[in-house]
Amino acid sequence: MPLTRICGKHPGGLGRPMADVSPVHPVCRSSVAIDAGSPSLPTNKPLSNAMLIAETAKSADPSSWSAESEQPLQPGGLGHAVPSSVDPADCRDAAVPRRQSDAGFWSDVLVLSKPRIVTMILVTTVATAMIGAALRPEGTGGLSVVAMLWLLIGTGGVAASAGAANQIWERVIDRRMVRTSGRPLPAGRMSAAAAIGWALFWGLGGTVLLWAMFGAAPAIVGIATWALYVLVYTPMKTRTAWNTTVGAVAGALPVLMGFTAAGGRLADPTPWLLFGVLAAWQYPHFMSIAWLYRRQYKEAGFCMTTGSDPTGRSAAIQSLIGTLAIAGCGLVLCLQGGLVWWNIAGALAVLAACWPLWKASCRFAACPADDISRTMLRSSLLTLPAVLLVTTVCILASA
Repeated sequence: MPLTRICGKHPGGLGRPMADVSPVHPVCRSSVAIDAGSPSLPTNKPLSNAMLIAETAKSADPSSWSAESEQPLQPGGLGHAVPSSVDPADCRDAAVPRRQSDAGFWSDVLVLSKPRIVTMILVTTVATAMIGAALRPEGTGGLSVVAMLWLLIGTGGVAASAGAANQIWERVIDRRMVRTSGRPLPAGRMSAAAAIGWALFWGLGGTVLLWAMFGAAPAIVGIATWALYVLVYTPMKTRTAWNTTVGAVAGALPVLMGFTAAGGRLADPTPWLLFGVLAAWQYPHFMSIAWLYRRQYKEAGFCMTTGSDPTGRSAAIQSLIGTLAIAGCGLVLCLQGGLVWWNIAGALAVLAACWPLWKASCRFAACPADDISRTMLRSSLLTLPAVLLVTTVCILASA
């Protein structure tokens, strides 16, 4: 069996190569055996040029070699050869996977819950609960701070459960998209069992809380929202472009949760007009996202309008219709309390809030492009809270 020496047979001087050098195999520093009579090479600090030349010259002298320094090499781990007398554990790769920190786990749990969607739902819940309390049969009133907190916890729990269940369902497809491949499940940072446990905890807990604190109506609406989003909308995304319509309905149903929890009646047209605002808003918002990620959606197997119609015409038409519907529902919500100055001012404010989104949708219809789609997306994020704020103020002022 061939022997491996640490350096060549003859020392070389500065500026000239060493002659007749034996083959050198990569070894770990800790595995190099030095004769007890020769100075050992320090492993924790760099060598100077003079020290390196001296050590090289000494080790190049055959008489200074000991039998221990000429040990046959055996295959080692990680592509390195290791002397037989050395424990392979000494050469173990330092990059050992470490257990995920608690902060990292809770960060992944937050991502699993889709916090942006939950935040939007909670904002609309607060607005509609205030409106429902003002329009309830008993007269003008409002929920207590504690009751509002319970409502937000219950509604947020159902919404977080739906978001987690959606990611559990799509965890395999999410690996195919750059946009979603970093999520906890496709990235392998969280097990499906843990995600299912989280979804069940908040889904059941949120529903029970809503039923116990506010009655059957908001709890039933919450169950319907969860079922429509997870069991209908999610599988439809890989089958038909009509999934956006189903998703729009599911995304708008939480309006009814807040309204009924505050004592409002579903026979009143107000909650349905608010439902119309939320449902219509989904179209320009999600059409802009579908356009920006159209290639990824198509490669992953999702059926989106921007995939079936790559010209962008269908997406533009749906965005324009959605923006018009937002403005129409907002105008009715403001003016249904009478033609008083604050309602008229509110109606004008609704039109002003919808104008940037309408303008961006028209530009997208004329020339579909990524930069215009981003403008449409940003405009949608401003339009919805502005319209909700204005309509809420008008309704409360007229109640």
